[in-house]
Amino acid sequence: MSSYLKSVREWATPTLKSSAFLSRGVLTPEEFVAAGDELVYKCPTWSWEGGDPTKAKSYLPLDKQYLITRNVPCPTRVSALENSIATGGDGTAHIDDECDGEDWLVSRIVSVEEQAKIREQELEDGFDILDEEGEIMGDVQDKMAAVQVDDTKADAAAVGAAEEDDDEDEYADMADFEDDNVLEDEAAVQAAPAASASAEDNIRKVRTYDLSITYDKYYQTPRVWLMGYSADSNQPLTGDEMMQDVMSDYANRTVTIETHPHVSGPHASIHPCQHGAVMRTIVRNLTASSSSDEGGEDGGTGKAPSIEMYLFIFLKFVSSIIPTITYDFTQSVTASTAKSK
Repeated sequence: MSSYLKSVREWATPTLKSSAFLSRGVLTPEEFVAAGDELVYKCPTWSWEGGDPTKAKSYLPLDKQYLITRNVPCPTRVSALENSIATGGDGTAHIDDECDGEDWLVSRIVSVEEQAKIREQELEDGFDILDEEGEIMGDVQDKMAAVQVDDTKADAAAVGAAEEDDDEDEYADMADFEDDNVLEDEAAVQAAPAASASAEDNIRKVRTYDLSITYDKYYQTPRVWLMGYSADSNQPLTGDEMMQDVMSDYANRTVTIETHPHVSGPHASIHPCQHGAVMRTIVRNLTASSSSDEGGEDGGTGKAPSIEMYLFIFLKFVSSIIPTITYDFTQSVTASTAKSK
């Protein structure tokens, strides 16, 4: 019933004819196709699909009904990153004039490099070494020097012990030595096939996703769809399993299980009700950033991004919702989602 009502609503909505990219963050069908062409050109992992002709939308070309990228790796679950999330400040979009006044939070994931620095700092803070007088060393270089001195002493002791062992074993029974070697060689031969088999086991198998992008006529924005596959059997994931790869703020709220308009099987879909508002905010901030980079005064008008950049910006923002699904959007996009004052 819900799908039927949605289809009726979309059918009754007139097709957007005039560009409202800068003012509302939305696209006409023609602009969606232009942005999709640029994505396919810059990122060959994406391609256009026509799908079932009986399900084709009349406002889009028959061979460009939706975009798709297949076998996208998803190496970790989102829960592994949840403790590394920083929200608020420039990383949060507060958009309360769309979708029943609810805020749209775009989370910022702490990068691997930042996490490594944090761990190094924690290790350094907890790394206390006593000097010869029993006092704690405060300087990192002093600590490292002390460790190197201890290592040198340990190496010298090891060398001395080895020399003593050589003297004691100088006249060891060579027959025993040969027997030991034979046993070791036989063991190595027997272990060789097992080692070869384990090398294949060391190839990491991960979940994969097919991501597709359709044009939502009602909301006049792109809409992302996800179909996941298990690492071991390549079987489709259940809805609950796919939600494991969605930030918890959005799982079963902004991201729900829906019926894809072109592809069979249940898909996880990012609801597009706030896409236009978020995109409008990002585009305005990109324009303002361009103005400041060009030395413009406050209030000056900068260079707005082109329609062709839309999907690159869009996919960048979507990556904050599904951060562990590593799809390609190539272009480097950096923009705040906070509202401009």
